[in-house]
Parts: sequence; C-alpha cells; structure tokens
Amino acid sequence: MNTPENTWRDAGRPIAERVEALMAEMSVSEKVSQLGSSWIRPAERNDDGDGNVAPMEDTFSKDRLSFEEEIVGGLGQITRAFGSAPLDPVAGRARLAEMQRAVVAANRLGIPALAHEECLTGFTTMGATCYPASIAWAASWDAELVREMAARIGADMKQVGVHLGLSPVLDVVRDYRWGRVEETLGEDPHLVSELSTAYVQGLQSSGVHATLKHFAGYAASRAGRNHAPVPMGARELEDVILPPFERAVREGGVKSVMNSYADIDGEAPAASHRMLTGILRERWGFNGTVVSDYWAVSFLETMHRIVKDQDAAGVVSIAAGMDVELPETNAFRNLAQAVADGRLDAEVLDTAVRRVLTQKAELGLLDADWDPEAAWAGETVDFDTAENRAHARRMAEESVILLKNDGVLPLRAHGSRGGGTGGQDAAPARIAVVGPSASQPRSHLGCYSFTNHVLSRFFGDDEYGIELPSILESLRADPDLAGAKIACERGVDFTDPDDAGIAAAVAAARDAEVAVVTVGDLAGLFGRGTSGEGCDVVDLALPGRQGDLVEAVLATGTPTVLVLVTGRPYSLGAFADRAAGIVQAFMPGEEGGPAVASVLTGGVNPSGKLPVQIPDHVGGQPGTYLTPPLGWYSDGVSNLDPRPLYPFGFGLSYTEFEVRDLEISAEEIAADGTVEVSATVTNTGARDGAEVVQLYVRDEVASVVRPRRALTGFAKVHLAAGESKRVTFEVHADRTSFTGLDHRRIVEPGAFGIEVGTSSEDLPLTGRFTIIGEVREVPEGRVMDTPVRVRAVSGHHAPEAPVS
Repeated sequence: MNTPENTWRDAGRPIAERVEALMAEMSVSEKVSQLGSSWIRPAERNDDGDGNVAPMEDTFSKDRLSFEEEIVGGLGQITRAFGSAPLDPVAGRARLAEMQRAVVAANRLGIPALAHEECLTGFTTMGATCYPASIAWAASWDAELVREMAARIGADMKQVGVHLGLSPVLDVVRDYRWGRVEETLGEDPHLVSELSTAYVQGLQSSGVHATLKHFAGYAASRAGRNHAPVPMGARELEDVILPPFERAVREGGVKSVMNSYADIDGEAPAASHRMLTGILRERWGFNGTVVSDYWAVSFLETMHRIVKDQDAAGVVSIAAGMDVELPETNAFRNLAQAVADGRLDAEVLDTAVRRVLTQKAELGLLDADWDPEAAWAGETVDFDTAENRAHARRMAEESVILLKNDGVLPLRAHGSRGGGTGGQDAAPARIAVVGPSASQPRSHLGCYSFTNHVLSRFFGDDEYGIELPSILESLRADPDLAGAKIACERGVDFTDPDDAGIAAAVAAARDAEVAVVTVGDLAGLFGRGTSGEGCDVVDLALPGRQGDLVEAVLATGTPTVLVLVTGRPYSLGAFADRAAGIVQAFMPGEEGGPAVASVLTGGVNPSGKLPVQIPDHVGGQPGTYLTPPLGWYSDGVSNLDPRPLYPFGFGLSYTEFEVRDLEISAEEIAADGTVEVSATVTNTGARDGAEVVQLYVRDEVASVVRPRRALTGFAKVHLAAGESKRVTFEVHADRTSFTGLDHRRIVEPGAFGIEVGTSSEDLPLTGRFTIIGEVREVPEGRVMDTPVRVRAVSGHHAPEAPVS
C-alpha cells in the first residue's frame, strides 16, 4: 500500500518527492519544531564566575525548555551531546542514541534530530585526536594533509551518530589582535580557499556535513574585538572576505553555512536577506541549510537592536534565509503563531523546513531502517588511533616554521642526517629549556580542542584527556640529545605577573651552551586564555611577563633559540637580531611536543611557511600583506614603518632552494583567456626538504586601488637533495578580476606583473603579460582556482602530476 509514510521513508525514491510527502503530513507546529534545537548543558565544576560557556548564555536560559519539553512534536538538532562535558566515548555514544530514541518517540511522525558537534581541531569530545589548530594547517600549505585530516575527523564522528560538524572557519584574518586568529587559515583568501575547500571535501567524504563559519566578515571587526562592528565596504567584502565561502559552496559542495555575529556597516548577517539569500543562494547556488551561530538570532534584539523582541527576531531571520536556530530554540519558538497571525508567510516557513528535511534525508535519518546505533562498530570506541596520531604528527611537523637560524640549529651534528646547513658540530652537552610552553602541553592545543574548550573548565590545567607529550619531555626523549644535560626552569607563567622565577631561568641559561626559550599562548574561552574566542589583545607584545623572560635570557649572552607556540603572530622586533634561532609553531596539536623537538634536533627538516606576517613592532600594522601601496612603506610619509619582520609566506629550511627559469606562455591573452607560468625549483643543499613555490600577480594599473600583489597560486614541492622539479601554474584571466567602481566584477585590460618565489617579499623571478581587448564583465561562476602541475627534471623522470 502506497501510504505517505511509505513514500517519505522509502530510500529508493527521489529525496524531493520524499520530503514533499512528509511535509504534507505535518502541521505548522510540527514544521516549526524541525527548525529548533536543544542543548543539555551541565554546570561547570570549577565555576570561575557566571559559569557561562558563551557570553550572555544565562540571558537566554531563563525561559528555556528542558530537553523533554523541547522534543515534543519534533526537534531539528541535538546540540553537542558529546562536546559539552567530559564523557567516556562509549557512554557518549549510548547517551546520544538514547536522546535520539526520545526524540523519535516524542513526535508522531518519528523524525530523528540531526546531531551536531564542533570539529575544528578534531572531534571535540573526550579522548579524540587533537590535530593542530587551523592556523597551523595553513602553515603547512598542504591541502591534501587537510583533506585527509578532515576525512579522519568525519569518520570518527559518523561512527557514533554525529551528522553535522561546525567547521571549518573561513574568516580571512584582517587584524592579528583578534582572539580567533588561531581558528583561521590565515590572511590570504586564496590560501584560505584552497585549504578550507579541502577540509569540506574531506569531512563530507566520510558522511558528515560541514558548516562554513562565519558568513561573513566576522574577522574584520573594529580593533580586533570579538563581536564588534565591521566597518567594511562592498569591495573588500567581495574581493577578500567572500571568495573562500564561494569556493567552498561551488567547488566543495558544502551542506551547511553559519552566519557571522558581527554587523557589516550596520547590516546584521542573521537578518540579511541580501547575504543569506541573495548572495549565498541566488548568486552561488547554495542549496543546503543555514544555521545560526549560537544565540545569533536572539542577538538581533539584545545586541543589534534591530527588532523589538525575540519573536520579531525569529520572523526577520527566517525571512532572510535562516533555517535553524542554534544552540536551542528561543526566537523561533513562536513561528507557528507568526504564520497564524500573518506576520510570517507560510511558504517562507515551508522553504526552511524543506531544506532541513532534505538534509535529514540526505543523511539517512528519514529512511525506514534508520537506527541510532547502526554505525556502531563493536563495544569499544577509539577516537585517538595510532593512525590518527601519526597524521596529527605529520601535520604538526609540516606546519613548524623556521624563521631564523644563525647556525645554532639543529641542536646536533648533521652528519648522520645526510648533510645540510648550519647546526652544531655535536649535540650540546648542556641545554637550558625555559619558558611556560615547554612544560605545559595544553599550549599546543587550540581553543576549540576538547581539552581547552571543556575539560580545563571542569578539572583545571593538568587534566588533558589524551596523551599529550610536552616539548621538554620530547627533547629529553630525543635520541639525538642522548647524554645532554637538559635543565628546565619555567621562569614565568603565561599571564601571571609574578616574575620571581626569571632569576632561576637566567641562572640555567648562563650555565648552558644553548638556551631554548619557549613562550606563547594558552588558549581558552572568553578571557580564560591568551588566545581563542573572546581573548582579544590590545597589542602584539608577548602575553604577561614572557617578553621580560626573553630579554633576561638574551642578556646572558648564551646562544638562544626562541620557540613560539602561539595562536596569533606576536611582535618579535625587539628580540630577533639577538636570537640565534627562531622557531614558530602555531598550536601544533597533541603531537606538537615531539614535532617541535624533532625540528630543533634536526630529525625533521622544517617546511612550514607563514600564513600571517610576523610584525616588527607591537602595533602590528598594516595587519596583513594584502595592502595597496598606500598601506606600505613610503619614506618620509609617516614616522611608522608598517613592514613586517617576516613576510607572509616566509619560512626557512635546513637545506637550500633555488627558484629559476621563469617562463610565461604568452605575452598577451584575451580577457577570458589563460596564461601558463612555469619555474624550476631545485634543492641545492645536501638534505631532502620541501619548498613552497608561490606565484603572485600584480595589477600594474587599474581603475580602482589594488593590492601591491596577491597570492594567485602555490605548490608545496618535496625535493631530494640535488633534485629539481618544474612547476606550472595555469592562470585564467578571471584570477585578475576585481569589483569595479560600479560594483560589477570585471577583468580589465592592461599589464600584469608576474612574481614567483618563496614568500610575498622573496620573489626573484619577475615578468609580465598583458590582457588585451575591452573590459569584460565577469559572470557568476568565475574561475577561482589556479591548477598546478609539477614534473621532475634533472634526470628524475616522474610523470607530470597535478597538485591542485
């Protein structure tokens, strides 16, 4: 018998047909229930204030319903069943299944809820692998590493019944003082696009839907302050902020998008029909769900003040294109009444419900044989397998950046490593390891790691939930330092003003042949850390008294290696000329200790590159490399020199590389044509290594002010000692396009400079091509990527291989 239920539960029928059959069976109130969510939040055990997980949480908690009340008639999403409190993986799996059975039983149609979790540095739950922070993925400049990591995260989530991951973050860094720099993929839209699209594809390949955050402009808040206004023009929005989102939609096929909290020139994204419908759906063709950042719909009343009450906030937001309110139902609660009294068009409601049910159907939740325990495999759950840890280790190793080396590194002889540059003639007999991040491995983890995000609020600083070796432990265990005496003095803490320990650190440094000074960040939420959500800073000086510790050790005259384990770049201009070596590790994850130690001792040849600049002075201006000439240095114009200490894309190695033989395939191309740019990269040293070949394009004359140069393509090339490879970039004219004076996207004829090298300021190869013809208006769906081919030369006969 072909009943409506048989139709919508039949996995063999088209999803659209199933969804329409189900909607025909639903009342208005049942439809509204599919757009809400519920979050069971336990109280914190070491409450350090109001106990909120997020700002103003208590404001929206006073009238919240219990889970049992909320699920009557249906539920759209279960919020963070794993990631809200310490919970054994097996117990968490059983708990989520129990919640799902309750949801099914509480609505007459038996529709399960979507379960979502955070997953930025791994599945945010007890015992799961904690990969490097996003800023460290960007430092690897390796999209395939990111893709595999995301696939592993998705597989772990899927096996316990999680459907939706609230990652990745696509915000392009505009101000280093912002606390969430650690969650980003850096300051260049092309780099962000390449890696975030890879993450989306990896996560969704495992059957878990990804969610783009935060649409849009969130990272450009005034003064780098969280939840602050964004004074941005349309051109910056279109040319810098939106491209990563567009690529993840068009090329990544992402299934979910989350709005930004911040208003853009007075327009709140959670209420913006222009953004949530006009740009996202009508221009780019997005057909997934839009979910609110936590309490963002309620903020339309309480923070943005563009509506008079919560009910009005719900109506305005769903009409703009919002589909689901997270993390619990507040402003969407009375949408049925809004339909009844004419304040909300019933078709607007149906459109949102249709999207939610489509997503549930795609994930199998509407199938007749759906079972909350179907993905379970055995009685045990291991979220931190040896294979996961090995991948976390590789990502950490490829993300560590060598910024300076006067010969002090590696801390052992190179002989057994096959030669190289620099390094000690022999392992130093006495090493002083000082600084807070050497012995506190929580500093290796991002704000959205379970350890920092949840566990530390329950159990304090020394409970990690995973194996987490420190830099100090890893140095002491490194066979290359066998027999060395390694003294350790913390010196100072991350933020504690007590500097009494500096004297002991200085004494240890004076008694050593080499001092390794480890400084940086300890991530936390909303002021609980030096980096992370709500942990913004007034300037880019090292947190607390760590700068004083560095100064004191440098003053001893002992050769000093400065190791930074941070979530943002800090000013190093006061120290760089006196340090013998500088190593930057951007929150390298659970295997960060061994990875940093291996770079220091030479077991790993560093290949990381800066995804953000390292500022010279604490003001950090101009903020990013993507600036027009007016934002760069001009002698005599100002007493401030905005140039960085280390530029975007910079990073050294224990071998040497040469980039040569630039070839541009055509002198002239049409406004819709393509030009190929080729160069040869050679490892001229005696050790295997990897170099990131970077292509920048410079618009020499344009009708609007353009950046000095913009990253247009890159390839991380692994080379044996003495090996050469030919790298070819395919550059479409669309890659030169920009938003013109009349806000149309155009390709403008004229000369374009080509620059190829190893950072945004180390570009030995230069040339040009010219676009001829008339100004071309670029239609939607422009070419946004730069395909790259790499082939071996100089006697190596590997076939040409695409890398992106």
